[in-house]
Formats: sequence, C-alpha cells, structure tokens
Amino acid sequence: MPDNCFVESFNRRLRDECLNEHLLRSYRLAREIIEDWRIDNNLHQPRTSLDGLTPNEFATRSAMDHNVNKACL
Repeated sequence: MPDNCFVESFNRRLRDECLNEHLLRSYRLAREIIEDWRIDNNLHQPRTSLDGLTPNEFATRSAMDHNVNKACL
C-alpha cells in the first residue's frame, strides 16, 4: 500500500467510483471504462481542495484568477 495519501485517495476513488461499479470482462473493455472515468473525473468532478473547481477548470483558468506571489527579489 502506498505511503502517499494522495495516491491512496486516488486509488480509493478509482476503486469506489469505477472498478466496483463495472464488470470488466476484457482488457479492452476495462481500458475503455477506465478512460471514460478518467475523462469524467478530470473534466466534470469538482474538488473541495480546488475551491469547488474541476481539475480542468483549475488548470485552464486565466492568470488573473491565480494568486500570484508578489515577493520582491
């Protein structure tokens, strides 16, 4: 079991939301189902850690929306 809490959280979500919900009858079908889940997870599932944004929204938001570190060097 990985020691990284982020990996453990991801593995739990993948198992609970995808793998436990489908009967994977072949490798091809498993790849298709997991890819569909990955796309939905990254594009449509909001994250509390991202202030309710989806990972895609967070990654593509404008530079003006980002908190910029204004430290003087």
